[in-house]
Parts: sequence; structure tokens; C-alpha cells
Amino acid sequence: MECKKLRTLSKVSLVISVLPLATLIPVFLKLTLPGGVSTAWAGVNIACVVAGLILSIICVRSNESRSLVNIASTVISVFWCLLMAGIVALGLFLTFMQ
Repeated sequence: MECKKLRTLSKVSLVISVLPLATLIPVFLKLTLPGGVSTAWAGVNIACVVAGLILSIICVRSNESRSLVNIASTVISVFWCLLMAGIVALGLFLTFMQ
């Protein structure tokens, strides 16, 4: 029973980890989003990254439920977290350099 819950949780974490790629849909369709919508979209992306990272860490911690899906979800979530941290660091660096 526990393993089945973790298996379902790992699939959910993978979907949540890949969800920030939906940001590229308006770019490919050449749509311009209003300021409020893009801000809300950015907030949802941040929430998805954090939720995906937490869920994937929960799944990977258990040895018997560790699988390729869990590891892929963790790698994707860590990539997004590093990307967000790099953007924030670059923004702070450029702000203080002016």
C-alpha cells in the first residue's frame, strides 16, 4: 500500500516538475501576456518548482520506492531551482553594479 502511494506520488511530482515548461506555449504562439497574468504565471511556476522538489525528495528518500521516475523528477526540479537561483543572483548582481 505504501509503495503504491509513493509510486503515484512520484508520477505526480514528475508532472509538476515538467509543468513550468508550459510557460513556453505563449512564446511559441507569439502571444503577449498582460503584466498581471505573467506575474501570476511566474508565481505558479515558482510554486510548481518548489512543490515538485519537495514531492520528489519525499519519494527518493525511500529506498524501496526509488526509481527512474523519482530520480528524473528530482533532477528536473533541482535544475529549475538552480535556474531560478541563478536568475535572482544575476538580477541582484546587475542591480548593485549600476
